[in-house]
Amino acid sequence: MQGPGEATLACDIVVNITTKVSTRMDKSISAADANRRFSELLRTVKAGHSVIVTSHGKPAAKITPLTEDVRTVERARSTLFNRLRKQRAVDVGRWTRDELYDDVK
Repeated sequence: MQGPGEATLACDIVVNITTKVSTRMDKSISAADANRRFSELLRTVKAGHSVIVTSHGKPAAKITPLTEDVRTVERARSTLFNRLRKQRAVDVGRWTRDELYDDVK
C-alpha cells in the first residue's frame, strides 16, 4: 500500500525520465576541431542540432540553428513603424562628414 505522496513521486520520476530521454543532447566539439571541421559543423547545425564549442574543456559557445519566427519578425516591424509614425521628426540641420565622425574628446 502506498502512502499519500508516493504515487505522485513515482509519476514525477517517470515524467522526468521520459522528458530527459526525448530531448536531443547537444553535441560538443573543441574549438580547434570546430575550426578544422567547420563545414561539417555547419551541416550539423543546419540539420537542426545545437553544438557546444569548448575551449580548454570548458563550454565557450553554443551554435544553434537559426529559427526565424515570422510572427516575431512581423510584430517587431509593426512596433517599429508604429513608433516612427508617432515620433515627430527633428530637424538637426546639415553636418559634414568630418563632424559626423569627429572623435569625442
